[in-house]
Amino acid sequence: MSLPSEDGIIYESGVTGGHALASPEIKEDFSSSSLEDEKRHLDVDFISASGLESQEDDHTKDVTNARTINTDDPFPIDPDAPVEEQQFTLRAILVGCGLGAVIAASNVYLGLKTGWTFGASLFGSIFGFAILKPLSTTAPRYLGGGYFGPKENNVCQSAASAAGSLGLLFTSGFPAAYQLGLLGASPADDIGRLFTFTICCAFFGLAFSVPLRKFYILKLKLVFPSGVAAAYTIRSLHVGKNAALDAKKKTKALILSFCFAITLRVVSEYAPGLLWDWHIFYALNRVGWDWIIRAESWGWIWEWTPAFIGAGMLTGINASYSFLGGSFLAWAIIGPAIVTTGKAFGIVADASIPGYMNYDDMSLTDPINHPSPRYWLVWPGTLMLLCASFAEVACNWKSLFAAARTAMSALTERMHMFSGDKENVDDIVDPVPEEERVPFWLWGSVLLASIIVTCVVMGVQYGQNVGITILAIIFAFLFSFIGCESSGRTNINPVTSIGNASQLIFGGLGKGRGYSVQRGELLNSLSGMLALGAAEQASDMISDLKTSHLIRASPKAVFLAQLCGAVVSIFMAAGIYVVFSTAYPCINDLAFTTCSFPTPDVQSWRAVAVAVSSSTLPIPPSSGYTAIGMGIAAVISVVAKYTVVPPKYHAWVPNFNAIGIGFIMNVCTYPLAMFFGSTIAFFWRRMFFTNYQMYCYAVAAGFIAGEGLGGIVNAVLTIAGVSGAVYGTSIGCPGGVYCG
Repeated sequence: MSLPSEDGIIYESGVTGGHALASPEIKEDFSSSSLEDEKRHLDVDFISASGLESQEDDHTKDVTNARTINTDDPFPIDPDAPVEEQQFTLRAILVGCGLGAVIAASNVYLGLKTGWTFGASLFGSIFGFAILKPLSTTAPRYLGGGYFGPKENNVCQSAASAAGSLGLLFTSGFPAAYQLGLLGASPADDIGRLFTFTICCAFFGLAFSVPLRKFYILKLKLVFPSGVAAAYTIRSLHVGKNAALDAKKKTKALILSFCFAITLRVVSEYAPGLLWDWHIFYALNRVGWDWIIRAESWGWIWEWTPAFIGAGMLTGINASYSFLGGSFLAWAIIGPAIVTTGKAFGIVADASIPGYMNYDDMSLTDPINHPSPRYWLVWPGTLMLLCASFAEVACNWKSLFAAARTAMSALTERMHMFSGDKENVDDIVDPVPEEERVPFWLWGSVLLASIIVTCVVMGVQYGQNVGITILAIIFAFLFSFIGCESSGRTNINPVTSIGNASQLIFGGLGKGRGYSVQRGELLNSLSGMLALGAAEQASDMISDLKTSHLIRASPKAVFLAQLCGAVVSIFMAAGIYVVFSTAYPCINDLAFTTCSFPTPDVQSWRAVAVAVSSSTLPIPPSSGYTAIGMGIAAVISVVAKYTVVPPKYHAWVPNFNAIGIGFIMNVCTYPLAMFFGSTIAFFWRRMFFTNYQMYCYAVAAGFIAGEGLGGIVNAVLTIAGVSGAVYGTSIGCPGGVYCG
């Protein structure tokens, strides 16, 4: 999942929904004035994110200058810059794939923790520069020396972006399948099948993004906030009189925050009650406030998580405040109410602490008559996510239809050319020279090979017939439009909701064909993951193509870099998932009553898989009615945003995607941390604007990547038997039980 930003940021990934500063009315020529107003508003944030403006003390002057730069046209050519003879280089690919591998590992950890994954564009841009710039000036050419410019920097970040994707497959669909007993005994036993299925998902999106580039970037000129932020960041590192000094400052901030986050995550594992989780309400209970143990039971704990403090710094106050509001509504109001009225039931967490309960159980023994609060709240949260995401899609149906028509025109154009008809069927002017464009044979071959491989893998390893597989691929292609449309307008890719929608479709298909419940659950899960993977890859890759457009880089070089990165993502995402599953078996097994990983996406995915395949809905009636009411509220909110609320007030519209995630998330540490981070960023921006624009995004990116990598280190320590659970202290943990 991911949340939108008010600050024009790089926060992305696998997202469940979308709140956006989008145009409330899309005219036939796609040039509505409201969209232009929105772009001008966003320009300030993009440039602020990269620190491109001159370093001035006057905040107003900074903002005024920023508004003169748009997000549509390529940057002016720097007459003093050397010509970049090569953009696609071995050094850029190796460094980019290495950085992307770090993000891939980080994304699996963070996705299992909270359902969020993060894009590698900013991390790859700055860290790639930090590695390759010194190498280019000190090493001989045969060891990677030679001029390093912005276009090669873009290839490096594109490889990192592709290598860091696909983590959502292993933080949603696959753990849900193991919890339902649809696959083997463990991911380690199924490693071959995990690799081959990931191959199926790794290249569809790349091929889809090429024909979509003309429509979304050249004709519709959508913003793609992550791509624009990366472009301005790369430009600020290479162009301008202060570029070298600014680059050093950003790099230092990124490295320091990255190292701090890794160190804190690893060291805190040996004293989690002191350095990581502060159980404030448990401490108050110990000094005599007996009743306050209820807040501890409902998950209200303070956690020093750099990743989600950084995420809050990126997302802004609308998303993070909505997230916290949803958590408070679910876990401080509705949760206690349904327990008090006998609609949901907890279990005793520690008999030695009166009133200390566990409300996180997800046992499906009797989900209708004896649900846990966590299971009861999954349904309103999931329906809010689906309703909010597809209400956004419905409000933008014109541009989605036009995108599909434009994508198909690529094939029509080729048919005209092959038949000898040279009439120009494409009225979109492409500023890229012919030799730098991605040729039809290249992306077409990738698409054809992906289709063949997918049909073989799904048939041989999962027993799915070719017809259903082809249908799943068609829906994956159609859902890619939704991902690109949402990402381009809002910086959100609603891939989890896209996957859930595909589950609904193929769940109905399985019932129609008379499949058993288990086979139906496997069918809708795999088909949903195909759609999720395609939509995630397509939106990430077209965002990279937006960066390429702005800095006048070669789409062909970027596409080849993405192919290399995609290969890395296959092995990193699946491999890291196996590591975590080995260290923390509770990820895939519902028999555990507690787990270090809340896995909110997994809960939502499993709930949909069960619901659409069962003969009767396994939903408590009170939960179902609440879900319907909250879903209707989400639709009304989105429609009102597009039809009633002026664009400048969109930031005040509640974000029902974030509210829904708050319902599904069974711990309240992450919304509190994001609330903290966004509040810091808000006042930092208001009071020290120049300092904010220089350091905020670099620090946040370092925090996010660093904690994720620290989580990998902890998993390895757990497997090796030297983790904090063995050698750490339980001081500060409830009941003296280790809480890492």
